[in-house]
Amino acid sequence: MGVCFSDEVEQALRYIYYDLRAGKGKEGFALLEKASAAGDGDASCILGRCYCGPQYVWGGHGFPEDDHLAVKLMHQSVAQGSALGVLVSMRMGELTPSVEKKMPFASIQEAFDIVLQKAEAGDAFCQYTVGNTYFWWDFLRIQGKGQDSFPNAGAYKAYLKENIQKCEGWFQKAYRGGIYFAANNLNHFYTEGDEDIILPQPEKAADIYKSGAEMGYPPIQNTYAKDLKEAGKQEEALYWFKQAAEAGHPGAWYEVGAAYFNGAGVSKDAGYAVSCFERELAKNPIHTGSCNLLGKAYFFGDGVPQDYAKAYQLLATAYYKQDSTWGVYYLAKCSFNGWGTPQDYTRTMEFLNKMTFHNPEADYMRGFLHARGLGGVPEDIKKGVEYLKKAEDVPEAKAELLNYRKTLFGKWVRR
Repeated sequence: MGVCFSDEVEQALRYIYYDLRAGKGKEGFALLEKASAAGDGDASCILGRCYCGPQYVWGGHGFPEDDHLAVKLMHQSVAQGSALGVLVSMRMGELTPSVEKKMPFASIQEAFDIVLQKAEAGDAFCQYTVGNTYFWWDFLRIQGKGQDSFPNAGAYKAYLKENIQKCEGWFQKAYRGGIYFAANNLNHFYTEGDEDIILPQPEKAADIYKSGAEMGYPPIQNTYAKDLKEAGKQEEALYWFKQAAEAGHPGAWYEVGAAYFNGAGVSKDAGYAVSCFERELAKNPIHTGSCNLLGKAYFFGDGVPQDYAKAYQLLATAYYKQDSTWGVYYLAKCSFNGWGTPQDYTRTMEFLNKMTFHNPEADYMRGFLHARGLGGVPEDIKKGVEYLKKAEDVPEAKAELLNYRKTLFGKWVRR
């Protein structure tokens, strides 16, 4: 039997939370499924969290998301006698009166005391859970107290401060013990404080993500890298993006690829960038940034042989499945010219209408379509000529302008 939980749950916690780089999340998930089915309430609780998505569990595991099943498992964990399940259900807003009646504890305080004992014994997940009861003021419900329990507002405020500040120590322990997302609550606690009860201490937040990156947490490495990138420290950011990518953090290979594709913090290497985008898409075939930049690479033959069909397919995936308009100019050119996709002027106009920046070649395409009444727009030679004139440096635009003239009455007509 494990120190705080069953052997199955402790092993699952290690795989799912404490040792992300081991890449054994799915094994941990399977352990929880088996233990939950056998009546282990703690397993049901952790499994329920796994179904809640990236807000509650690392996205790199690739677990399915199912809010309905998550709630069902949380309720089940309470009925199965999990003290942890009671506190986590409460935090998720799922410890309703009817669910609370099913717990085999005399009170929520009794359940809290059990989890607190496990936190004191060193379990990081319990440490995080205890920290949350103070951070989110759940201690009020646990202790059955409110403002009316105190003689005056000052006494109530002192009580709140005494309890809220306890979250700091528990989050710090949980963070060091392997619960990477304790960093987010710690960061908020330090930078924002809590109303007028706890004053901000921003100096304490300075190294939270740096220390987590150094401890090897892939999600924190990715977050820290983004902070460095925003600060203009491209080379250092790239190092941490690589660390996160090699551990399997979603989106990190794209960041590495984008750096090499654009030469940000490293010498441009389009070939290596392409391999990074491909690695990202192998895990998530509709990753927006990877579809767009790999599509651009194929469009220009940058790091790969030029292939308009692949370019169109990738850029269209980002556009249609992720609502990304980043590549609409390239999609418009492909549709207009029939490159890698059947020529389709209506679709060309659709893409052009999504553009948010000026481009002479786009003006040429607009001018061509308006002047000829193609792509689902009525013929309007005057409007078409206006666009073509904007694109006069485009050879095709100059040639197209020769097809029109202005009459003595100032009307544009076809020659």
